[in-house]
Amino acid sequence: MRTLARQGENAVNTLLCVDIGSTYTKLTAFDLAKEEVIGTARAVSTVGTDVEEGYKQALNMMRAVTVLAGEFDEILACSSAAGGLKMVAIGLVPELTAQAAKQAALGAGARVLETFGFELDRYDIESILEMRPDIILLAGGTDGGNKEALIHNAGMIANYLQHIPVVVAGNKKAREEVEKVFRSKGVYYRISENVMPELNRLNVEPARESIRQLFIERIVHAKGMSGFEHAIGRVAMPTPAAVLNAVRCLAEGTEREGGLGALVALDVGGATTDVYSIGGNEVMGAGAILRGLPEPYAKRTVEGDLGMRVSAHALWAAAGNKMIREYYPGTISDYDIEERCRYLSCHTAALPADKMEKDFDEALGCAAIRLAMDRHAGSIEERYTPAGLVYIQHGKDLRRVQYLLGSGGVIVNADNPTKLLKAALAREDEDRVLKPVRPRFLIDGAYILPAIGLMAGRFPDKAVRILKKYLIECCGES
Repeated sequence: MRTLARQGENAVNTLLCVDIGSTYTKLTAFDLAKEEVIGTARAVSTVGTDVEEGYKQALNMMRAVTVLAGEFDEILACSSAAGGLKMVAIGLVPELTAQAAKQAALGAGARVLETFGFELDRYDIESILEMRPDIILLAGGTDGGNKEALIHNAGMIANYLQHIPVVVAGNKKAREEVEKVFRSKGVYYRISENVMPELNRLNVEPARESIRQLFIERIVHAKGMSGFEHAIGRVAMPTPAAVLNAVRCLAEGTEREGGLGALVALDVGGATTDVYSIGGNEVMGAGAILRGLPEPYAKRTVEGDLGMRVSAHALWAAAGNKMIREYYPGTISDYDIEERCRYLSCHTAALPADKMEKDFDEALGCAAIRLAMDRHAGSIEERYTPAGLVYIQHGKDLRRVQYLLGSGGVIVNADNPTKLLKAALAREDEDRVLKPVRPRFLIDGAYILPAIGLMAGRFPDKAVRILKKYLIECCGES
């Protein structure tokens, strides 16, 4: 492999992006000069034995069906293998610094196993040990505010969880003491800026970058991929972080290539449904008051109970028979709905065998999208005060986003993907949920969002142009 990272964009003509998942290793090859996708392939991941074997299988498959010859000028990789990046977030007040820490972890591409507030106790430590997170994000206190809880929690981590790497993103006045405690116990840590330096002011980007760096330094090796680096170079980030990069790049554009503006992206998978939103974090208008923690401009939420296979039975429990039946075009009994969901959760590789099963998959997809958007979007409530009527806003106002982007097999393979995407929109009976109203629909039919997110760090202009080129706009009947 030739690595040309220090040369200009024009020095790299062929780029290979690798997404190492727990199930599949996916490759996407680009001709950067022509700004085209020149090949895709996927093979079963071999995380349990030798990661490189799955990569080589996919590469051979790609070379068999494309005109590729020789080596790539550059290779970039992301990974969600071995369960992805698993984290716990610790803060002071659950609704404030603990929630800010959670937002930082989610934006870094992590799966947040649990959020802890106040001072850790023995039961919290036992819970964390059982969860076996890859990284702990330790926050707490505004700068100059409470530091006792942060120092206490650092001591608990140093005494009982010293084998877990830590990103410290709390009260800067406590850093010296925290570092002293960690050094005395050999804890591997990184210091970042406070995720909430002032009350109700988020500062999550530095912590996200620190998490990404720690992922590169430590977690890739812990998940058995260190031997892979001689073939592709280092794994740059978790796959969800790459997707967020792609969505943000598409929304913002670059100095030389315009973006699409505020948008929402949905990625419906077998285990989770991820929602990404860029923008919509402003107060909705005059007379409105924002309550709770401010929302990050680039936000990701991940719903572990809303998946098409591994989490199908959990999705049934969350949605209920009524909602699933609402989206199913035929007649189906409550028993058949639950039994099918139970079957899918146990047979995760199952594909629809006929139209009835495909219709059922799409009904599940609609339910997952609807619930995930309900949880991601903000809400509004009316309240009468001595000064008159006021509107209390909680969370993001996504009503005016211009685009809704769908990814994931159930959307891409749907006979009518518009029907699924419409499940994310505000319904007529919802006047208090701030979900999209009339966006244009886009589909990632080529499954290139992770690859574009990797590309965006090196070739941002090309990343925006290529993604625009390959997204499919759909406007079929509902």
